[in-house]
Amino acid sequence: MTKTETNPFFVSLRKAAADAAKEHDARLIALSGKFDGDSEGQVAAVESLIARRVQGILITPSNATAALDAIKEARQQGILVIALDTPTQPEDAVDATYATDNYEAGRLQGAYLRARLADRPPKVFMLDGTPGSSVSQDRHNGFLKGFGIRNDSPEISGRADTNGDRNQAQAATENLLEHTSDANTVYTLNEPVAEGVYAAFAARGRAQHVIIGSIDGGCPGVRDVKAGKYAATVMQFPDRMADLGVTAVTESVKTGRKPSGFTATGAVLITDKPVHGVSSQNTTWGLEHCWE
Repeated sequence: MTKTETNPFFVSLRKAAADAAKEHDARLIALSGKFDGDSEGQVAAVESLIARRVQGILITPSNATAALDAIKEARQQGILVIALDTPTQPEDAVDATYATDNYEAGRLQGAYLRARLADRPPKVFMLDGTPGSSVSQDRHNGFLKGFGIRNDSPEISGRADTNGDRNQAQAATENLLEHTSDANTVYTLNEPVAEGVYAAFAARGRAQHVIIGSIDGGCPGVRDVKAGKYAATVMQFPDRMADLGVTAVTESVKTGRKPSGFTATGAVLITDKPVHGVSSQNTTWGLEHCWE
């Protein structure tokens, strides 16, 4: 169960889960929310899966806490519940989590963008995700740590929630630029948001005057880094998340052994302009390891 069925990351996650299910001779039921943040839709979907007597649920929660009661009910019914991509709060509300270390992904983006600015005074836009999302909060906080600022620092010139959506990000950035036109750095939650940010700056003829960072590592995003639209992106590995999740469910059914705890599935900074002190790979490597 993904947050949406249109975001490329979740499309890739779902495809990888389907491939893994086929390999393990398991049946996959694919559901999603109607939009990023549709917690009510996810709760209803969990309840429907309980009624269908599934043996495992893989979920990317739209909100860290909104579906906890439904998840608790599923586990009480003997269903293995695993979070993919997005941890719940608390994390032990599910049996196990396979996800990017989102704080580290944000930290990598922040450390890289700060190094690229060199001696220029930062003027930062923060384009976040969905309020209440642990992914959005962890990436945001990681960026602040890597960049070396606080949430109330004057270096932050503007901020907006985008629900991870390209069109919302473009509209939000256009609005921010109406008030502050000289931003030189932009944190973005994911690559759809980065696309919207780039479009807004390009429309004003300022795309070459801003350093944009992102997180995802989809092939289109890596190509955008190669083309110079974004300075860098932090690659995630949705195929690993899906494969680990499906394997854990099928092995639990066969053996009775349940997984537990948080497993980080990797985060790699991709850029063709490396900086001292921040580990990275170039876009050639990125295009060999990216996901569509």
